[in-house]
Amino acid sequence: MAHPDTSAAEGGRPLARNTTVDMVVAVILAAIATVVIVEARRLGATWQSDGPGAGYFPFYIGLILLVSSVAIFVQALVARKSDSSTFVDSVQMRRVFLVLGPSALYVAAIMVLGVYVASALFIALFMIVLGRYTVLRSALVGVSINALFFLMFEVWFKVPLFKGALKPLDFLGY
Repeated sequence: MAHPDTSAAEGGRPLARNTTVDMVVAVILAAIATVVIVEARRLGATWQSDGPGAGYFPFYIGLILLVSSVAIFVQALVARKSDSSTFVDSVQMRRVFLVLGPSALYVAAIMVLGVYVASALFIALFMIVLGRYTVLRSALVGVSINALFFLMFEVWFKVPLFKGALKPLDFLGY
């Protein structure tokens, strides 16, 4: 089922066409397939006296991936003239970066604050900024969810998660 193109109604400027993205992905897959094939041959992609060599199956997986990526590239090249549909427009890309940027900061915050504190802040800030919830409700949800995770991992399962360089939960004895 085709999704209606809402970019015109939203006023987004097209940034990439479907065929362009298909060709870029096909080239990336072909590069990965080539590495797999070369490394599989280095390991031994032939049938040995005692069965398949270490690179036998990876070689054929790489070969299938390479043939598929070439087929995708050719298909996109042929469809390039007739298919002018937009893969992503400026409004959609802005939405992607609204999530991608804070997610990258969240990963960096884990290194400093640890999984639990960074996750509580991440949830609360997303609720405030994107969900437009109150600060109190957002803080309660963020802290409650991560308190439950803390109990589940640290107390019940005895699986310690990373506490961060600053160790903000040291006062709990964990």
